[in-house]
Amino acid sequence: MLYQEFLECEGLSRPEVLAFSQGTLIDDPPEGLTGRLPAPPMLMIDSIEQILSEGRGGRIVAQREVRLDDWFFQCHFKGDPVQPGCLGLDAVWQLVGFFCIWKGAVGSGRALGCAEVDFAGQIRPMDRLVRYELDVRRYTFRADTGVAIAIADARVLVEGQGIYTINRARAGVFPGIAYDDYPRPGRNARGGQARSRARR
Repeated sequence: MLYQEFLECEGLSRPEVLAFSQGTLIDDPPEGLTGRLPAPPMLMIDSIEQILSEGRGGRIVAQREVRLDDWFFQCHFKGDPVQPGCLGLDAVWQLVGFFCIWKGAVGSGRALGCAEVDFAGQIRPMDRLVRYELDVRRYTFRADTGVAIAIADARVLVEGQGIYTINRARAGVFPGIAYDDYPRPGRNARGGQARSRARR
């Protein structure tokens, strides 16, 4: 897919989501586009069913099939398998960062935090489908630094029943912070707040 087609797409299939996580979806990526979704097993979505822009915000709907042999069921917990709630939150951060890139931000994505998180249910091995519904409240791009940040409220549903609510999930895209020479030491080999600020 061409970069312009990516910017105009209204969703991504499972093969396209996987290709994006590997950095192979876009045939002509702009220089500095290092942001991508995590690769499996940390990739927490299978497909993006809807993505749209509305004013300064937008909406994203994505889903993931629950698999009986998902890696986290093997260790969390023995005799009581349940998907960790933090992975549902991470899926939301993944999607907020993706929204920034879909809006044209160039750089690497980073989770920035959230406000309230409420858990009212759980994901078990015999469940089938997890759905993520995000209302992006604000997207901001700073032309002087190239930094983009989005803030979204989200609901996580399993079998159509709401189980998590996440308010003000924040993620951003930052140019020039990719650690692309891993595992060798390099310019971005160390993180930390002071170093991140110095690079912005």
